[in-house]
Amino acid sequence: MRNEREIQSIHLEICASSLESALIANKAEASRVELCQDLELGGTTPSYGLIKSVLKETSLGVHVLVRPRSGDFVYSESEIRVIEEDIVMCRELGCSGVVLGALNPDGRINTLLMRRWIELASPMQVVFHRAFDRANNPLEALETIIELGCDRILTSGQQENAWLGKELLRTMVQQAGDRIEIMPGAGVNSENIRELLEYTGAKSIHASAKKLQDSNMTFHNPAFSAMNESVPVSSELEIERLVQEILKVRVL
Repeated sequence: MRNEREIQSIHLEICASSLESALIANKAEASRVELCQDLELGGTTPSYGLIKSVLKETSLGVHVLVRPRSGDFVYSESEIRVIEEDIVMCRELGCSGVVLGALNPDGRINTLLMRRWIELASPMQVVFHRAFDRANNPLEALETIIELGCDRILTSGQQENAWLGKELLRTMVQQAGDRIEIMPGAGVNSENIRELLEYTGAKSIHASAKKLQDSNMTFHNPAFSAMNESVPVSSELEIERLVQEILKVRVL
């Protein structure tokens, strides 16, 4: 598994949806990337080509989102087969970890699926993703995920963004202790990252640090407006600002 850069004992994870974004994160000295596609849908599994290229061209830790579609986290048998093929692909390519999660319809953690996926993913790390933010009874869910043996939980504290969820995030960090890592994510930026880290006590944090890049097309068909949208790409300047703010964090 790749070594992941520490910034004053804290890990900065950048959500990257392209090779360009991963290269920017690498240059700006982030710790790792969470690779995904379709950020506008909350993220889906990236392509084989993207994963392989990022592993080849960066020194970052590479954690891959395994999510076959947008929507909820209750999966059909056919979707489960796709997820398991993607886990195997990531393991065989040499990824540092996979980012996934499954719920039962009542909002409880689907422990049957998670045990199967954790075993399949070994020796990669397993991160329980923001399915946690749809879970029933978050502190009970936290204990279930710890018992399963996941390495990390990515969560906004069951709010629209991590700043609004900072009370639950702080409680989770305290309850988890050194049994699992709690990683705040959603709405994290250079203006709030320092206070979030100091308030919650988290040692990992997740940010998209993205900007929108306009299309390079010079020809425009006035009768057809689709498939010419701006695309998100990591901002080197914002990642550098995030790193600088982390360096100012008062570490207890």
